[in-house]
Amino acid sequence: MTPLERIIRERIAQTGGITVAEYMDLCLGHPELGYYMSRQPLGREGDFITAPEASQIFGELVGVWIAAGWQAIGAPKRIDLIELGPGRGTLMRDILRAVRVMPGFMDAVHVHLVEISPALRKVQEEMLADCGTDVSWHVNLADVPRGPAIVVANEFFDALPVRHYERLADGWRERLVMIDGEGSFCFAAVGNAPEHLPEWAETLEVGSIIELSPERTVFMEGLAARLAEDGGAFLVFDYGHAVPGAGETLQAVARHEKVSVFHRPGEVDLTAHVDFHALAVAAERAGMTCWGPVEQGPFLRAMGLAARHEMLRRKASARQKIILKRGVERIAGDAQMGRLFKVLAGVSPGLPAPAPFEPQTGES
Repeated sequence: MTPLERIIRERIAQTGGITVAEYMDLCLGHPELGYYMSRQPLGREGDFITAPEASQIFGELVGVWIAAGWQAIGAPKRIDLIELGPGRGTLMRDILRAVRVMPGFMDAVHVHLVEISPALRKVQEEMLADCGTDVSWHVNLADVPRGPAIVVANEFFDALPVRHYERLADGWRERLVMIDGEGSFCFAAVGNAPEHLPEWAETLEVGSIIELSPERTVFMEGLAARLAEDGGAFLVFDYGHAVPGAGETLQAVARHEKVSVFHRPGEVDLTAHVDFHALAVAAERAGMTCWGPVEQGPFLRAMGLAARHEMLRRKASARQKIILKRGVERIAGDAQMGRLFKVLAGVSPGLPAPAPFEPQTGES
């Protein structure tokens, strides 16, 4: 039993059960024992690999998108580049390497990393020690100074807590994490009925389970309202679905393998697929114009993936060529991140469609 599991069991004993969101929040963000608070989870020696870790091209193409976004908002003399959940700092390192070719950008940019993990912040500080500009760290987005900004989030929203609701014969009930008769963790639909349900859930059959995330909605509304007022854009990458529907996607990963979500709390990663439709609705409600979601593979190819790959191949050794090819397949291949991962962009009022998204009908 992990130290955090004891705390969770004690809380369940006191309350009779905790929500899935509470369970996720404790497992990932407990101040001392949470998964992200004391370990470095990324890379081959960790539990999972993200797109920036798989290929430098990913971050470089994101850098191209950011540079174009800076120009679209009028190339202000100061622009805040904000990354949410920056991992080891690899994505920001590659972004900054790519944007150096844009005249004036490095003089204007101020980097802000929103990070709750002391362990990861230490790794980020080492990664970005010679990045060519100043870098500030913040625990919350609200702590970042206001002003025109471009925000990037890669595999950030999937770690924000979700809630589960199950349709019973007498109506909807929230699923709680409880202790069964054998002393093990289990789910049971014995919680309160939801205050609000999306329209698409009203016709679902008995036994259906839906996954909602008020936390993601609130976060996106706050981010979008800020950008709509100050000017700027956001770019979100994550795995998830473009159309909402029934089903649960909560999962746990340890050492690159899926395990039970109740396996060694605090020592494994917990995530759930992102409902991109819900994110887009929240962002547009707060004043932003959204584009997408589109699949990550087509997005990267439209941004110049093949050309950049070929450019790197020309100077690569035989071994490096193999690594480059594997990385490209990892970030854009249909059987890997290319289809499951989606991309959502948002721009403040009055800005044109961001590359490579096509203008909507009726727009010039």
